[in-house]
Amino acid sequence: MALEPLAGLRVVDLFAGSGALGIEALSRGAERADFVDLQPLANRALRSNLTALALDSRARIWTSELPLGLKRLGAVLLEADLVFLDPPYGRTLARDTLEALGVEGTLRPESRVVVEHHAKDLLPEEMGCLTRVRQRRYGETVVSTFRTEARPRGEGR
Repeated sequence: MALEPLAGLRVVDLFAGSGALGIEALSRGAERADFVDLQPLANRALRSNLTALALDSRARIWTSELPLGLKRLGAVLLEADLVFLDPPYGRTLARDTLEALGVEGTLRPESRVVVEHHAKDLLPEEMGCLTRVRQRRYGETVVSTFRTEARPRGEGR
């Protein structure tokens, strides 16, 4: 995923693995990054990467299963300007996590969610308060960008 300058943004990297997306964001000026992955081994490698790059003071690592663990991250998500979502392919994790993120009040207005998913994993144009604003295909990989929209109460989804 190509990233634009991210000066001052707060980033959340879900299914972080080695942390490549969040680390790239920090290197491009993001203020903070929160990394979430269930695997302790991945989180240890991530911590090592952050320390080696002197980025650990601007990062937090969470060990949590997704999408269930999003409730635990409520305050973090409400502060996020940009959320990366790069779950393992071949499951419904992209759709399920995007659906949880699309619940009104989970993200702040104007937040962006960038989802990397397999071309066979079709994501809707709208998911709760999230609306797709861009989509690019790279072979079997698709990168879909969503933005939160504040909607008047009672308006359909």
